[in-house]
Amino acid sequence: MAVITYREALNQALAEEMDRDPDVFLMGEEVGVYNGAYKVSKGLLDRFGEMRVVDTPITELGFAGLGVGAAMSGLRPVIEFMTWNFSYLATDQIWNSAAKLLSMSAGQFKVPVTFRGPNGAALQLAAQHSQALEAIYAHFPGMKVVVPGTPADAKGLLKAAIRDDDPVCVFEGEMLYNIKGEVPEDEDYIVPLGVADVKRAGSDVSIITHGKMVHTSLQAAAALEKDGIDAEVLDLRSLRPLDVDAILATVAKTNRVVLVEEGWPYGGITATVAALIQEEAFDHLDAPILRVTQADVPMPYAKNLERIAKPGVEHVVDKVNKVLYR
Repeated sequence: MAVITYREALNQALAEEMDRDPDVFLMGEEVGVYNGAYKVSKGLLDRFGEMRVVDTPITELGFAGLGVGAAMSGLRPVIEFMTWNFSYLATDQIWNSAAKLLSMSAGQFKVPVTFRGPNGAALQLAAQHSQALEAIYAHFPGMKVVVPGTPADAKGLLKAAIRDDDPVCVFEGEMLYNIKGEVPEDEDYIVPLGVADVKRAGSDVSIITHGKMVHTSLQAAAALEKDGIDAEVLDLRSLRPLDVDAILATVAKTNRVVLVEEGWPYGGITATVAALIQEEAFDHLDAPILRVTQADVPMPYAKNLERIAKPGVEHVVDKVNKVLYR
């Protein structure tokens, strides 16, 4: 084990997979000479050369399309968006091509492409650059979606995504790049897609979450512990495929659920998980399912309004107390 940052874990994953498989290459804006907008690709251009670390023009639709075509031809491209907010410009290639080609070709074309980049709100980047978009991408059949919340999961999930034969979207928390954690140094270490992880065991209530909100939920659980509440924190890690067994197991264990996500409530991941629990585990519930999300508004720029709009520890604590009827 080595203690490294989330950013370094992603860099390790890219370097190890490019070493392992000559068909893997990285493409995106400023990934080469500039070492990536968030320095995730630091050193990769010098190590692998400009044929495998490709700086592109500012044309998301163009280089996403090149990635889909390369994947159809047998390569394994990793397409970096400077931020997932910019990926909207490429959604025809992601949603309408990459996600559907296996089905539309009756299995003749696999599309092993990985799309990755920072996601969610940072600090005062305003409405157009602060969106948590994983729920929208998870909506499309044929697309796999993962949201790592720790350095170890960042490395393991990105490696698994690159090796997968389907298109995978990796949503990296924009505020997580500097966090540190223990990461296995094994070059074959992967986190399988579709497998959740209990980040904190508990018996009184289940907090089900993913991505940046894992840390918010763990902080909330620590605060609740001071009041004698033992909260379990389940990190989904993978949103599509979803680890249904892990969700149902934690519900059966604690009988109370608070769902937490960074994105908006309308049509969100928490709405999907709530529906699943209601359909499959209703008899285990001793209280209604409650949700914590971003406020249902475009993200404000003003610091005080932005703070109110973001889901925080106090919101999670409040909802846990409500499901426990405290």
